[in-house]
Amino acid sequence: MTQPVKIGRATLYLGDCRDILPVLPKVDAVVTDPPYGIFKRRGGDGRMFGNDTIYSVDDSAAEWDVRPDGELLALVRAAAPLWTIWGGNYMAGDLGDTKGLLIWNKLTGNNAYADGECAFTNKVGTMRIMTHQWCGAFKDSERGERAVHPTQKPVAVMRWCISYAKDAQTILDPFMGSGTTGVAAVQMGRKFIGIEREPKYFDIAVKRIEDAQRQGDFFVESVNG
Repeated sequence: MTQPVKIGRATLYLGDCRDILPVLPKVDAVVTDPPYGIFKRRGGDGRMFGNDTIYSVDDSAAEWDVRPDGELLALVRAAAPLWTIWGGNYMAGDLGDTKGLLIWNKLTGNNAYADGECAFTNKVGTMRIMTHQWCGAFKDSERGERAVHPTQKPVAVMRWCISYAKDAQTILDPFMGSGTTGVAAVQMGRKFIGIEREPKYFDIAVKRIEDAQRQGDFFVESVNG
């Protein structure tokens, strides 16, 4: 395991969460969006068109898209008393019964992409739905945010997830990707621990979280100045 990168209240690890999670202390909440294995399931060349990149099942960009097995998901859930895990419709068999369901209505329009996604959570509550237009690898959000990862979630959606863990001071994302959960956590004044195995996306996450930290510091300085 390499030395972590520390950015303000965020600590980022480059490596496999299967190796890193066992040596980390327990945190307050896990908020994560693990790979679903959808690239490999599409067959053919499985190409997806991003803003500036074509992602294919034959490219190294899709090598990370391996759905976590039940053992790894159990390790992730054991890392915190509260957890929210996206991909519930793909991993229901390994996640088990949910006490609360978060639904994201993506307003994708008339195309081949899913109309929404669901997250399983162990927080007791009724099903909640958030509407936020986004088709990350295909086009920009209605609110001007650009995708830098083929399965990226909008910051607004991850802030929504974190808000359900209102007393959690430290948020963990063991499948950090491009760092959206970290950006949301920093914006909300929470501590963040992120783990990402792909150097390309780890570097992107570092930059995005650094930018979010600077913007947060500037806001605080402006208010106090």
